[in-house]
Amino acid sequence: MREFEHVLKKCALFADVEEENIASMLDCLGATVARYKKDEFILHAGDKPAWIGVVLDGAVHIVREDFWGNRTILTAVAPGDLFAEAFTCAGTEALPISAVAQADTAVLLVDYGRVIVTCPVACPFHQQLIKNMVRILASKNIMLMQKIEHITRKTTRDKVMSYLSEQAVLAGRDRFDIPFNRQELADYLSVERSALSATLSEMKRDGLIDYHKNSFRILKGFADKSR
Repeated sequence: MREFEHVLKKCALFADVEEENIASMLDCLGATVARYKKDEFILHAGDKPAWIGVVLDGAVHIVREDFWGNRTILTAVAPGDLFAEAFTCAGTEALPISAVAQADTAVLLVDYGRVIVTCPVACPFHQQLIKNMVRILASKNIMLMQKIEHITRKTTRDKVMSYLSEQAVLAGRDRFDIPFNRQELADYLSVERSALSATLSEMKRDGLIDYHKNSFRILKGFADKSR
């Protein structure tokens, strides 16, 4: 676990918990580390959730597939971020989503039951843990609202501009990387890959953006169009 201490210190679940208390907290929570290969399913739709996952290394995509196998990416989970917490907290009997490793990935598995119930020895940090979980759930709700804002735009260009504008704001600069390749971004925005590629090419030609793979730069023309 020591190799992941730098990630855990930045994890919202452990916010305002003294660094020296994190190891004790993990023991209290019965936390374990599990490792997954690229493209391996961490959770399958239909599973009953029993734990909260914290990505320690690698990356995870939360996806939903319909009856015909069409996949939509709901979100990308980076090191330090949580997944499955909403469904676990809600007591969902069967997950409507799957979690898939996008690279060789290490995940901290935390027993949800030990998060919401104060332990018998009354750990001083447990109340803080519960407060942190409430904050995380509220933040995830806001993120879902932001995604809805992207995908309800009328055109593919509008969806792309909405998403890239948000990423630039989050990065605090006009150059940033996104956590998706082209197919994954298309899945996230609920558009065809061909339409996405054509739109990005048009936006580059129109002087709105520049990009290379998953690295983007917002140009002056983009700001003018957004006004």
